[in-house]
Amino acid sequence: MTNQMVGIEINDLHLSFGETEVLTGVNLDIQPGEFFAFLGPSGSGKSTLLRSIAGFGPTPQGSIHIGGRDVVSLPPWKRNVGMVFQSYALWPHMSVRDNVGFGLRERKMPASEIAPRVDAALELVGLSHLADRMPNQLSGGQQQRIALARTVVVEPEVLLLDEPLSNLDASLRVQMRRELLALQRKLGLTTIFVTHDQEEANTTADRMAVLDKGVIQQIGTPQVLYDTPENLFVAEFLGTANILGGQVESNGGAKRFRTSAGDVLPLSDGHEGAGSIVLRPQNMQIVDQAGADTLPGTILHREFMGSQVRYIVRTSGTEMIVDQFHHVGHDWRDTGSDVHLKVNTNEAVIVAS
Repeated sequence: MTNQMVGIEINDLHLSFGETEVLTGVNLDIQPGEFFAFLGPSGSGKSTLLRSIAGFGPTPQGSIHIGGRDVVSLPPWKRNVGMVFQSYALWPHMSVRDNVGFGLRERKMPASEIAPRVDAALELVGLSHLADRMPNQLSGGQQQRIALARTVVVEPEVLLLDEPLSNLDASLRVQMRRELLALQRKLGLTTIFVTHDQEEANTTADRMAVLDKGVIQQIGTPQVLYDTPENLFVAEFLGTANILGGQVESNGGAKRFRTSAGDVLPLSDGHEGAGSIVLRPQNMQIVDQAGADTLPGTILHREFMGSQVRYIVRTSGTEMIVDQFHHVGHDWRDTGSDVHLKVNTNEAVIVAS
């Protein structure tokens, strides 16, 4: 089961439902063989964008090129894409084998060709021994793998996954996302994975696009998006972020950030003017002594999380989340204690207002 890898290029895509615009000026370039994720909250437009690529729903304005061919006006069956839905959509009256071979029979393929391709697809997902069972005799994870087998057996150029793991319990989701990524790597299929779960996107995607209100906010690798968010939405949506408003100032040639509450932190760089500083919980350390790179605060709350202790500290007019590694025999700090937060400003990000 082999596929020629193709890329996807989307240019100035717009789509409206009535007077409501749900996709606004989407531009995207997905590389051949890439595992790409659309990440965003409910209503952000990620599933609508995926369905536009598949050909489901109204025809958008703009262009969608798959392997260099503009498919925006083509029906789904002429786009050579395979889509796995959230519900899996297995036929309950058909055996596993018949479910997997359904698309091939619809294409009028001879039975002598269907059987070996179905066998190969079932072997690919590790479920050859369940070929004669019915869908209601399978676990959720097995149903998900059968849905994948049914999709890849027709040898699509692109694999589209619309939150395929959301119906599984937490531990099975972890296992299945690893299996999903391994399958994608084995097939070399260009794949787009839609999810609202940042952990799923971070652990599977080569790159991802963060969407909000039908607009792509930022595109990049999971690490780049986490470390260098371009706006406050991306900073807050990816991981836990402490955000302090204020402005970047020049101080005798050096840069510093003055918070809205009047506290000052040194900076290595930054454009002068109003903005916000983004601090991750691990970018700060609770200390007893004040310094040039510290903020005064009071511990409001403490949570033991196993490998770390999470503190909520009131400082600079807001509540900050601070994570400290837990070590055997290490004393925890008491709530109500007056402390100082030592800030690693080299890992802080300044976002313009």
